[in-house]
Amino acid sequence: MPQIRPQLLSLIALPLMVALGTMKLQYDAAHMKARPSEQEIACSVSNSAFQPGETITYKLYYNWNFVWLSAGEVTFRVKDHKDQYHISALGTTYKSYEWFFKVRDQYDSYVDKETLLPVVSVRDVEEGKYRLYDKVTFDHNRQTATSLRGKTRETAELAQYPVSSCVHDILSMIYYTRNMAFDEARPGKEMPVKIFMDKETWPLKIRYRGREANKKIKGLGRFDVLHISPEVIAGDIFEEGTEVNIWVSDDKNKLPLLIESPLSVGSVKAVLQDYKGLRHDLAAARD
Repeated sequence: MPQIRPQLLSLIALPLMVALGTMKLQYDAAHMKARPSEQEIACSVSNSAFQPGETITYKLYYNWNFVWLSAGEVTFRVKDHKDQYHISALGTTYKSYEWFFKVRDQYDSYVDKETLLPVVSVRDVEEGKYRLYDKVTFDHNRQTATSLRGKTRETAELAQYPVSSCVHDILSMIYYTRNMAFDEARPGKEMPVKIFMDKETWPLKIRYRGREANKKIKGLGRFDVLHISPEVIAGDIFEEGTEVNIWVSDDKNKLPLLIESPLSVGSVKAVLQDYKGLRHDLAAARD
């Protein structure tokens, strides 16, 4: 079996974007020219999709040579933290998969309740022999990100990077995107987002593809859904032209139900396995 960078286990489970990974993104000149303008990106959004107490878990599958392997899980939690939301994600491989690669990734983000922009972001990554600790503190007024980064917290070094306005971290972007008005958009509309990861800011777009009725989600039943496709960047994980497809509940939760993506080798998918503490009834579920 070829060795695949382990971040894909977490990456594919991030509802609404390529995320939870430590891979170095690659951006060519053509993509740079296509960067969304500052005016197109909303710096804040009112949260009506989630609440403290929400917990959602995804089961991750990896397909290689026409065989689907049950690889691991990612669980997202939202907690109340004064004027912030504390959003966390824990990605782990199943023991039956660890002969191939063991993953224990912990992500935490403290997000301003008024804007849904990140205040502090922490990644603590254990993937095989690879280790990364990265704590980023955002100053949106000064447009800087201060990173304490290294193999471990004890060996981490401090550095500061310029960031553009309205920039997100991995987790804040997910929950920000859940509040986008996809259901009011026309199919084909592209919505820009920006994310700071691995010392750089990456401008991306999310394309809304339209509504679908009665979509079957394995183990959960059938749902009315919104179909979206986030832009990804060609590199070690994705080939040029790769599309990630995400189906979210067509209701006030905009809960990601299914994520599918081809990779440079094989493909991955994440299926919602369990949820509790939703802000609204899951009205998109069919009887």
